[in-house]
Amino acid sequence: MQLLKTIESPADLKRLPVDQLPFLAEEIREQIISVTSAVGGHLASNLGVVELTLALHYVLQTPKDKIVWDTSNQAYTHKLLTGRRQQFSTLRQYGGLSGFCKREESIYDTFNAGHAGTGVSAAVGMAVARDLERQDHKVVCVVGDGAMTSGMTLEAMEHAGGLQKDLLVILNDNQMSISPNVGSLSAYLNRTFTGEFITRMREETGHLLRAIPMIGSSISRMAHRAEELAKGLILPGLLFEELGFRYVGPLDGHSFEHLLGTCENVLKLKGPTLLHVITKKGLGYEPAMKDPVWFHACPAFARETGRPLKSSGKPSYTAVAMNTLTRLAREDRRIVAITAAMSEGTGLAGFAKEFPERFHDVGIAEQHALTFAAGLATQGARPVVAMYSTFLQRAYDQVVHDVATQNLPVTILIDRAGLVAEDGTTHHGAFDYAYLRHVPNMVVMAPKDENELQHMIKTALSYEGPASVRYPRGSALGTQMDPFPKRLPIGQGELLREGSDIALMAVGVTVMPALQAAERLAEEGISAAVVNARFVKPLDHVLIAEVAKKIKCLMTVEEGCRMGGFGSAVLESLADQGIFSIPTRVLGLPDKYIEQGPQDLLRVQYLLTADGIYDEAKALLAPISLGLHERR
Repeated sequence: MQLLKTIESPADLKRLPVDQLPFLAEEIREQIISVTSAVGGHLASNLGVVELTLALHYVLQTPKDKIVWDTSNQAYTHKLLTGRRQQFSTLRQYGGLSGFCKREESIYDTFNAGHAGTGVSAAVGMAVARDLERQDHKVVCVVGDGAMTSGMTLEAMEHAGGLQKDLLVILNDNQMSISPNVGSLSAYLNRTFTGEFITRMREETGHLLRAIPMIGSSISRMAHRAEELAKGLILPGLLFEELGFRYVGPLDGHSFEHLLGTCENVLKLKGPTLLHVITKKGLGYEPAMKDPVWFHACPAFARETGRPLKSSGKPSYTAVAMNTLTRLAREDRRIVAITAAMSEGTGLAGFAKEFPERFHDVGIAEQHALTFAAGLATQGARPVVAMYSTFLQRAYDQVVHDVATQNLPVTILIDRAGLVAEDGTTHHGAFDYAYLRHVPNMVVMAPKDENELQHMIKTALSYEGPASVRYPRGSALGTQMDPFPKRLPIGQGELLREGSDIALMAVGVTVMPALQAAERLAEEGISAAVVNARFVKPLDHVLIAEVAKKIKCLMTVEEGCRMGGFGSAVLESLADQGIFSIPTRVLGLPDKYIEQGPQDLLRVQYLLTADGIYDEAKALLAPISLGLHERR
């Protein structure tokens, strides 16, 4: 790390001779592989953008010039170059560096992002603000080819094309092989045709043609159309030209010779420009190049083999859910599975292989996924949308307007619900209970274990209306599975333990810790009832009232936001039934964005473990016990 250790800021980078940049790129790859193998992270995409990141910081005047990293999970090199090298080993750890860009972390991070498709919109906003303030800095957005499937990206590009503000969008295309037109000739032509002389000649020729009396404008339009036709025949950029962007590329994203000169030239162009750069995911690490999907977001792994360091030996909730769905699909041809660019993450790859005609990956288009499902449901299909909780937020209006208002039988399988560990703020699934339970017609379920999960999926697919099942990231409990999934009565909870002192009403992954807390309380002579709610909506109002009338205080527990979530629903139920006198407490995630960190650590932090529930139950009971003692 002889070169990397000398870089504390982009200013240090600029002092390096160009011929040293390839060696610095090697050191950066080594550092990224070393740290990611120890702590996990987004490896493949970061190895693919090392040269591009170096080139941008080499030619730009950051932080005056602004770089927006769409999604920002490919910004590890950016972090290493901007004063965070010594903290890089804390990447994605509790209290350490974020795995994404974070404005609170560095002045070089211009926009917080963890969802794909936001970058161009943010960059357009920055360009407009710059011009309003009469400033002269550059605005650059680096966007992946996957984000081009996002409607939001295309909306932003159409807006930018209409505004004609100075803006550079770099399309980091890592799905294509580097074809012949990315070689030296293409690079030479790109540098030439984006140079000041050619650009000025084109503009002056246009002025001269338009100045010819009577026919000048027609000839100018004909010349422009001829240029567009030529581009359409030899370049893949006609779409971007139609959106109002000047298209440049494709360019070898691993060649400093090609990158530096072209970037310098395109940054001088007026108006919106799209630079198409071809990169290779996982470059520099053979396992990541062979399997870029697994190394997109991987756990810690053995550097020598690329294999995960540890496995629980238990199936994940995701695997159980998808095995159940595949099993049910063999019996019901109406079942169609849909995901939004997350077929591997949601576990649908097996379903896709067995039922290719009934599987649809719509790309990063969550809104379309839900309305597409609604359309399928109107024609008798049983669509299942598998999506992370944090990404389902993007399709909220479609859930409300297109699915629920028509009471359509669309099943939403909500993966990565609750605390999701090292991906942090933008990825925790904290809000789905709250944003789904108030939607009319919607059924909201969460299982206490993997056996109940399979039953809930069967229940959802049997329901004649919209239903959601949420489950967490990580390994299941190892519970004995029933041989066949079965329907659960809609809106019926489960009393797991009788009690007369306190009721612990829990849902989802908090049910088992609540049971463990109740057992500890019992050892101290405290009688604790435990309710597995199963349904956040519709609630089992009868069970809630029956239990509430037998106890002295009540506590709800959920791995979701307290505001508007399961606990709020229980309090509303008690009020509606005229039960006001019971001391209550709602235990869940606070009104703040939750930081990154291991699931177990975060659950301890927010009292969602057996110990935390026990302590909160004792605290709730303490005033009551004191009062009883005084009356005696």
